[in-house]
Amino acid sequence: MNYIDTHFHLDLWTNPPEIFSEIEKQKVYTIAVTNTPSVFYYTEELANNSKYVRSAIGLHPELAVERQGEIDLFKKILKRTRYVGEVGLDYVNITEDEKQIQKKVFETIVAECWEQKNKIITIHSRRSASDIIDIIGDNFPGTIILHWFSGSFKEMEKALSYGFHFSINNAMTLSKKGKQIIERLPNDKMLTETDGPFIKNKQVPHSPLMIPSIVQNLSKIKDMPVENLRVLIYSNFKQILMIDKGVIG
Repeated sequence: MNYIDTHFHLDLWTNPPEIFSEIEKQKVYTIAVTNTPSVFYYTEELANNSKYVRSAIGLHPELAVERQGEIDLFKKILKRTRYVGEVGLDYVNITEDEKQIQKKVFETIVAECWEQKNKIITIHSRRSASDIIDIIGDNFPGTIILHWFSGSFKEMEKALSYGFHFSINNAMTLSKKGKQIIERLPNDKMLTETDGPFIKNKQVPHSPLMIPSIVQNLSKIKDMPVENLRVLIYSNFKQILMIDKGVIG
């Protein structure tokens, strides 16, 4: 029985090797995102030869100003992995200059991913979904996953028309806006995530081991048996991985 976590901060867990071992035992396919390129090597080494964990190269928008000098390192590492994240834009409490730096960094990342093709990107889009969608554009030669989406329904519809996917976490299944987004999402565009350890339940950080409970909550919103939903999400993920690859890679 396989579950999917497309957005988990493995390197920020209290004991990364321990949770990594549990993820392998529970067979949860997990994308281990990073917030800066320099952290990628640690996650890559930890997940070396793993069947279920894949390392993603990231540059978080809230660190874009501080770490913009790492963009060349990002380009170098990008050739080593198919997975990208956490990247994106965040327009909460920033100056216009900071906004422009974020956009420049994100535009550079998207351009590199366009050039290399076949990348799977998990994207942060808080109060910035419209710019995210416009920068990526239609017909992106890879897979876009909007992580913890909180934009407007109009933005969601445009993203769907461009073929984007959406990853759902526990917080979304419990909030009014999150439930409304989930209700409107086509079944074939749904994925699951934890965003652990940032999302917590009663002060307990979420990890890929919590995905079954997210699927249970999601099944109630979509009015679908839990097992059917689990199979559906696994199928969605498998379809993504098979693009131009033929196998889970």
